[in-house]
Amino acid sequence: IDLVLVATSTAIDRSPNTAARVAARLGIPEPAAMDVNVVCAGFTHALATADHTVRAGAATRALVIGADKMSEVTDWTDRTTCVLVGDGAGAAVVEACAPGEEAGIGPVLWGSVPEMGNAVRIEGTPPRFAQEGQSVYRWATTQLPPIARRACEKAGIEPADLAAVVLHQANLRIIEPLAHKIGAVNAVVARDVTESGNTSAASIPLALSKLIEQGKVRTGDPALLFGFGGNLSYAGQVIRCP
Repeated sequence: IDLVLVATSTAIDRSPNTAARVAARLGIPEPAAMDVNVVCAGFTHALATADHTVRAGAATRALVIGADKMSEVTDWTDRTTCVLVGDGAGAAVVEACAPGEEAGIGPVLWGSVPEMGNAVRIEGTPPRFAQEGQSVYRWATTQLPPIARRACEKAGIEPADLAAVVLHQANLRIIEPLAHKIGAVNAVVARDVTESGNTSAASIPLALSKLIEQGKVRTGDPALLFGFGGNLSYAGQVIRCP
């Protein structure tokens, strides 16, 4: 491992960053170590960053982690948010594919809506999570489906050919309509929010890991990973299941 990327928005300390602490605990010698704070879209941003870095030859093998401890930043007096969140972590190793082998990570489609960035926030002293739920819901259910379809187009795959759709586990009322609207009619849709809650940057690797463990997807199956939320940022790519 020569690159460690940790997607998190709940690191309490500014320095050393979480990636450096992970590298130290694992005994990884001399890696580049960076935290990526894109909140709920953190893992897909970090995965794309690792993909780009390996393709450019700046790293040979990257450890990509999505981890958030939402209980640290939850406002337990706010019943609109405290019942939704959970703590979790998930990780993947990214390395170059063999010559002639199909890449396991497709092109990323990412962006943000800065003028709506305050709709999901972790701020204050001590930091507390808050969101404008109805605004986020309307944005996610109306604006994200065409963006998710474009992520499939960049990968050269029709949504109907996806084996799995793994969205950020925000809310079933967002997840299920979004998967339906993009036309992923043959895909298993990750619904880990009902078991783990909204674990922010951890939700996508956690949900994908469970689908693999349950045998609902197989090695090589195409899966859309799509993160969205804090900062009103989004990032998605089609991967081949490891």
